[in-house]
Amino acid sequence: MIDSHIHLDLYNQEEQEQILSSLSKYNIDSAIAVSMQLSSCIANHKLHLSHPKSVHPAYGFHPEQALPSDSEFQQLVAWIEEHQDEMIAIGEVGLPYYMRQEAEEKGLPFNLQSYIDLLEMFVALAAKLDKPIILHAVYEDVDIACDLLEKYNVNRAHFHWFKGSRATVERMMRNGYYISFTPDIAYEEEIQQLAKDVRVDRMLVETDGPWPFEGPFQGQMTHPRMIHAVAEHLAAIKGLSLEETVQHIRSNTARLYSIK
Repeated sequence: MIDSHIHLDLYNQEEQEQILSSLSKYNIDSAIAVSMQLSSCIANHKLHLSHPKSVHPAYGFHPEQALPSDSEFQQLVAWIEEHQDEMIAIGEVGLPYYMRQEAEEKGLPFNLQSYIDLLEMFVALAAKLDKPIILHAVYEDVDIACDLLEKYNVNRAHFHWFKGSRATVERMMRNGYYISFTPDIAYEEEIQQLAKDVRVDRMLVETDGPWPFEGPFQGQMTHPRMIHAVAEHLAAIKGLSLEETVQHIRSNTARLYSIK
């Protein structure tokens, strides 16, 4: 299988080598390394060059941080366009749900429209470059993201660690978007219920490492091998064999990202 979303650049060098050298041991083909900003893109680019078969880089700007300046954004876009041939997707991009919630709890103003404008530019870039897009968008933010995807006719969209309403899931399934599940499916009822509503041909698996997990993964370094446990839970929820579930997940990932 393929870990469809991991922040490889956020691990230290020893952890990176430990992960990448052990992928075959755990029957993991490769991992999609998403980026946070330009420096993160450059780090993932280097990882791809040193491990071209194991690391598929995605380049973008994570929304849960201060907005880039105009010059920083233009520099990032220029770099992405220069490296588009090696890039598997635009990502991670999206909307800052958690940062906005934190600001609102403190009674601070928050300019969501500026982040929507930034996301629109990345959606437009994905359309221009004909690349999939990896999205950080949850709850009510998902519908804003869907509006933009529909506006630019971007159908190859991957919502990672999604959370949202059943109506929104139905919209996403109609549009052909993909949703990935993390190891928290082992202990989060909300995620287990979500899996019931996601079509088998739209499911992916991810770790979002180095984000740590609880339950049976408590105290462990997040490793792509954990996606096997995710597949086991998805198989049980969907009433499928593990082999059949793995085949679906592998096929879905390969189809979305044009991986052979």
